[in-house]
Amino acid sequence: MPRRGLVAGPDFEFFRRRYFTPVEVAEHNQPEDLWVSYLGCVYDLTPLAQEHKGKGHTLGPLRVCLWVPGLGAARTDGDCPFPGDLLLKPIVEVAGQDISHWFDPKTKDIRKHIDPLTGAQRYRTPRGRFLHVPPQLPRSDWANDFGKPWWQGSRYEVGRLSAKTRNIRIINTLTSQEHTLEVGALESMWEILHRYLPHNAHAASYTWKYEGKNLNMEYTLEENGIRDEEEEFDYLNMDGALHTPAILLYFNDDLTEL
Repeated sequence: MPRRGLVAGPDFEFFRRRYFTPVEVAEHNQPEDLWVSYLGCVYDLTPLAQEHKGKGHTLGPLRVCLWVPGLGAARTDGDCPFPGDLLLKPIVEVAGQDISHWFDPKTKDIRKHIDPLTGAQRYRTPRGRFLHVPPQLPRSDWANDFGKPWWQGSRYEVGRLSAKTRNIRIINTLTSQEHTLEVGALESMWEILHRYLPHNAHAASYTWKYEGKNLNMEYTLEENGIRDEEEEFDYLNMDGALHTPAILLYFNDDLTEL
């Protein structure tokens, strides 16, 4: 394990989080900051949205919308949102949300159905067709040279979605400051420390303890003996928020800033 002064641990300058909570994903809910989660992973689709924002077909001086379901053929002298913006709309509408219901968990592909118009199998898109989904009927302007569709592969993946989260109190015994964090149940103590850095840039310069015992920073909360008692509280019809485990931080006299 590398060391920074008196403190051993990962290099947080290049540290990459493994887990994100649903609350964290929900914070990225704008076209310019667009995250979604599906099938247990978290994806940053901001580059995809920026790449296709405002892209329409330009034929001569007019911008033409060749076919809009329910509207038929249309053309306009102004900015036409099709196919770029219009195909982004279903994705922007679910920014910050979990869209696992869009997918078949076995194939990890968009769910399919039999099209009543053509009798052919096609992607099921109740919100409307979105980027990389083929049109219902053959079209001369359909470009399929994008390679893999955005939902396949890991190019936009930033981490995994925490299936189970829990709250933990972190108390700085030097300053008596206390903060409550929502963390993933499978996160290591180093990852929890990384979450805590905005509250204390010298967090790695402290010894982390629970009930008088030093915590192993490579282990999870459960592996360190900090049990998740939510089910027991539910069984007893008690509010689990009334008891949140507390981790105590003891200063090591080493002002290492991460």
